[in-house]
Amino acid sequence: MPAESGALFAVTSPHTEKVIARVAAAGPEDIDRAVGAARTAFDSGPWPKMTPAERAAVLIRFVELYKQHRGGMASLISAEMGAPITFATRAHVRIPMMMTSAFCTIAARYPFAELRPGLYGNDIEVRREPVGVVAAIVPWNMPQFLITAKVVPALLAGCTVVLKSAPETPMDALLFAELMQEAGLPAGVLNVVSGGAEAGDALVRNGNVDKVTFTGSTAVGRRIAEACGRDLRPVSLELGGKSAAIVLDDADPVAVASAIVTASLANSGQVCNALTRILVPARRSAEFVDALVAAINSLRIGDPADPATDIGPLVTRKQQERVAGYIGLGRREGARIVTGGATPPKGLARGWYVQPTLFTKATNAMRIAREEIFGPVLTVIDYRDEEEAIAIANDSDYGLAGSVFTGDLDRAAVVASDVRTGTFGINHGYVMDPLAPFGGVKCSGYGRELGREGIVAYTTTKSISRA
Repeated sequence: MPAESGALFAVTSPHTEKVIARVAAAGPEDIDRAVGAARTAFDSGPWPKMTPAERAAVLIRFVELYKQHRGGMASLISAEMGAPITFATRAHVRIPMMMTSAFCTIAARYPFAELRPGLYGNDIEVRREPVGVVAAIVPWNMPQFLITAKVVPALLAGCTVVLKSAPETPMDALLFAELMQEAGLPAGVLNVVSGGAEAGDALVRNGNVDKVTFTGSTAVGRRIAEACGRDLRPVSLELGGKSAAIVLDDADPVAVASAIVTASLANSGQVCNALTRILVPARRSAEFVDALVAAINSLRIGDPADPATDIGPLVTRKQQERVAGYIGLGRREGARIVTGGATPPKGLARGWYVQPTLFTKATNAMRIAREEIFGPVLTVIDYRDEEEAIAIANDSDYGLAGSVFTGDLDRAAVVASDVRTGTFGINHGYVMDPLAPFGGVKCSGYGRELGREGIVAYTTTKSISRA
């Protein structure tokens, strides 16, 4: 559907730097229309009144349709934001497909209504009812994963949704909506708008929205929290990260390097829970650095449509310039580049590429160790003992994820307990399991997605006392 104003914005390939599509740019009037449709569908439509099993049946049909279009979906995402096609197929598409099925299973077992004995001898019926109209705002880095994490549980809970996609990645969101419609989702239950900050602001401030869920930067998250606080509306925020990998002194350098490169440089480092601070024991620092350099240098950079590519371009020229700026800043701060640092890499003058870069001789006080870079840049920080490693990991404004690498699971359990994050991995980069709640603490936000908690987030509790 065209925007009320007729305005369009261009979607540009990060690899070729050419326009690949033009999409309707939602203005305030389009936001009002989308929210109005969601409001009517919630207040008067069948969706909230359907049983959980009936709603799940629609989502199961959607999964079957999604499977048929998974190749096209992966190609769309790769073209929009530069993800290597192999990674797009595996992570951007297959995992959301599995996640939707997992949510349907969770919803089938979830007690949306239960009886409890009351203190005065009467039964209490406790209901988990849909919260209402949900505004879901997603970024460009993992669009289908984040759309699925928000929209699917909201729908299963009985809510209606207005989804705002990022201007860099609107096409996959539109295909998602088309498949939902084909699966039998009633009119007005899911509404997709595309646009930038102005569209997001209009959506957040619309008085017919009952809940906001947002993934993005901490700065924008603060503004959304303030707006929702004024109206006393619930909000879930999944924000930035600067996660630490604590490598203990008994860890194997080659295994650690392989796991960290996979966890930290996938999607060209444009992942919120990437392990970007690598904490290593000072006495073995050289071993771990050598292994990391070898693993990084084995990666192939280039055309995201090539199945052999490991590292694609960054999403925009602005993002490329931002990451290059941090590489220059790291040099000025006194850190040492042991591999990478070229922007653009040799032989890739076209496209928004940044060579994967590893800093050593860094301290946790440096900006490259404290600020979210959101690109293929890793920083090694030496520590004296385990206590100092935990202190460095916790010395951050963020608390989204983290990991520990060791052959001693008892030591790992202690570290996992002492590091203040919402999620943590042992001997791997944190894996976002669809059955496990995901979210952060501190400036990484609040609220949880995925797992049973992902459905609870879109419900409100009502108690009914029976005489």
